[in-house]
Amino acid sequence: MISEAKQKGCNLVVLPECFNSPYGTKYFGEYSEEIPNGETCIALSKAAKENEVFLVGGSIPEKDNGKLFNTCTIWNPQGSLVGKYSKIHLFDIDIPGGVTFKESDSLSPGKNISVIDVGACKIGIGICYDLRFHELATIYKDLGVDLLLYPGAFNMTTGPLHWEHLIKARAVDNQVFAAGICGARDDSADYVAWGHSVLIDPWGKVVSKAGAEETTLIADIDLNVCKAIREQIPIRKQRRTDLYETLYKGKVQEG
Repeated sequence: MISEAKQKGCNLVVLPECFNSPYGTKYFGEYSEEIPNGETCIALSKAAKENEVFLVGGSIPEKDNGKLFNTCTIWNPQGSLVGKYSKIHLFDIDIPGGVTFKESDSLSPGKNISVIDVGACKIGIGICYDLRFHELATIYKDLGVDLLLYPGAFNMTTGPLHWEHLIKARAVDNQVFAAGICGARDDSADYVAWGHSVLIDPWGKVVSKAGAEETTLIADIDLNVCKAIREQIPIRKQRRTDLYETLYKGKVQEG
């Protein structure tokens, strides 16, 4: 599918959350591997190099010093690892009659954010539940990001209610493109994902959208759209930083 995307003109390819593993706390340890020497990372590096694309490897369960993380890797067209991001907000929820899940039963939270140059575009990464925390997106915007990428696996309770709304909110609030990349739905899985990957532009318009089935979305991103909306609706200049501010206290991994 990565090769097919390249053949159709893509120079940036993004995979969903836990694309190499069933999504579930009981699976993360079994499917975990070290970065960058695990078999999935070797395959991602090879795919990026052979197809000459930037490849955002959704996320995989990472094993590091006895801990497990939900980690996204980013590879350049030469097959080199140029960045990684570990999910900082763990998915611990309990919705009566809906879904109960506790990632912290097996995963540890990440501590840094990641900004990567993809040609003329800066991208910022969040993973699934990170989408609900608007402060993260604001920090990315302050760091010059034009495209927010959220590999995810929203479920059948929160997916139809919140998935697209949250991605639109992050795009409009920060005047950036935002994409949610969710795995296809498998009704036989322990955890059933909503699917419906979508790309939203800075005006809140749907650029491209999938259903629940396995597919590849292909779209062009015009960064001039970001520039135009920021000039026409200059909210960044109009913020009352004398009254409020969003501060980031961690490290920024840049690549």
